[in-house]
Amino acid sequence: MNGVRPLGTKRIQFDFEYQGVRYRPTLERVPTEGNLRRARLQLEGIKERIERGSFSFTEEFPQYRFIKYVPGVPKQRTCNEVFDEFLAHANSRMAKNDLAFATADGYRKILNHVWRPALSDRVFEQVRYSEFMKIADTHSNSKKTHNNIISALCCAFEYGYRDTPEKHNPASGLKSLRITKKDRPLIDPFTIQEAELLITAIHNDWGDAQGNYDEFRFFTGLRPSEQIALLVSDCDIGQGRVNITKARVMSRDKDRTKTCTDRLIELCPRALAVLKRHLVLRARLQLAGKIKHEELFFKENGEPIRNLQYPYVRWRRTLAITLKGRYREPYSARHSSVSWNLMVGKNPLWVAKQHGHSVQTMLDTYAAWTEGAGEAGVAAIKQAMEGNSKLALHSQSIIEATGTDPLRSPESGNRLAIGHARPNLSCENKRENYGGERGIRTLEGLLTLTPLAGVRLRPLGHLSAQLKIAA
Repeated sequence: MNGVRPLGTKRIQFDFEYQGVRYRPTLERVPTEGNLRRARLQLEGIKERIERGSFSFTEEFPQYRFIKYVPGVPKQRTCNEVFDEFLAHANSRMAKNDLAFATADGYRKILNHVWRPALSDRVFEQVRYSEFMKIADTHSNSKKTHNNIISALCCAFEYGYRDTPEKHNPASGLKSLRITKKDRPLIDPFTIQEAELLITAIHNDWGDAQGNYDEFRFFTGLRPSEQIALLVSDCDIGQGRVNITKARVMSRDKDRTKTCTDRLIELCPRALAVLKRHLVLRARLQLAGKIKHEELFFKENGEPIRNLQYPYVRWRRTLAITLKGRYREPYSARHSSVSWNLMVGKNPLWVAKQHGHSVQTMLDTYAAWTEGAGEAGVAAIKQAMEGNSKLALHSQSIIEATGTDPLRSPESGNRLAIGHARPNLSCENKRENYGGERGIRTLEGLLTLTPLAGVRLRPLGHLSAQLKIAA
């Protein structure tokens, strides 16, 4: 039959000679007259390509069971092998400071937990687009999760197809879901009164080291990853400035910020006073032999803060237990700083440069919060930033009244550090830690402390009834 014949009721067999060896591969096609006619035309094309030297056995018969014995045919890689090569390349880039550790670690986790179980032993070039979508739809229940899953796979497959750019990469058809403004969580800044009360409570609960850390973040607007990486050498007390050139994410130091842009921020009088007070505390601990590093911020015992989980836990416990207020994550301190600067009339260009983001991002995100501020609220913010507000002085008087000695151990230097059992400190259900947004670890169960989805928050001019400070 001219090299083509039916084999059973579901396959068609081809018969030809390639490199002096006779081969009889099959394709899964019902041997109808039409399919046999098309198979004969295909065989003619195969023989022509063999004569020209452009024939590829793997492209014509990828399922041929003896393909490994065909001379000149490269070994078919599995998805597992491509994933291993891609992750090795990512680690190499990370070692050269060309890729962040958090990014490489995110690739590894997604590939290992989502894609390897489904595609592990599959031939790399035989996976189809429809399979990708089924797997992604199974493992994602939000737009952001879907986009993260798709992104890791696209990077791995793009890397794998670099060896054969002439072939179609099925992952190139995967598209990320569009994140609209409604999909993003609403910002929830603190009023200046709420911030002062929280700062006072943190000083009382955890001591000056932790209190200075959180007070500084409110009046500088630094990202948590930037603040935790600050060194003493980054501070210029004379000029009242701090140089932001690095970050610390997942306990790993990076030589660049989130936006890969260095900036020199100007400290308001309140932030400068906090920095001076903190450097005095640092000098005392250094003289006591408790500090032997260059980190600007540290724990009460002098050890450097290597992980954002440490200040996060203290922030949460003070807000939820001491103040019994509505929970807001520490990143809200940055939102508060931006909002306050806009409310007191700072130049938007200056505010954007100070906080390390674009003017468009700042106006889109924070402009609405400036509308609810009255004259009294703006005056209170100005006084607090100058360091001479009644709330600031009241906060400082409480700190001084506690008589906390910075050289004392954290067990005896603050209230919440004492290891006594608290019946209302833990919940009955166990909460699982998982990676959260902006490099901060979050806890399941905290959603019960946040506003319900769809509930519009009040503007900054509103003072929560639960957070009033005594006159």
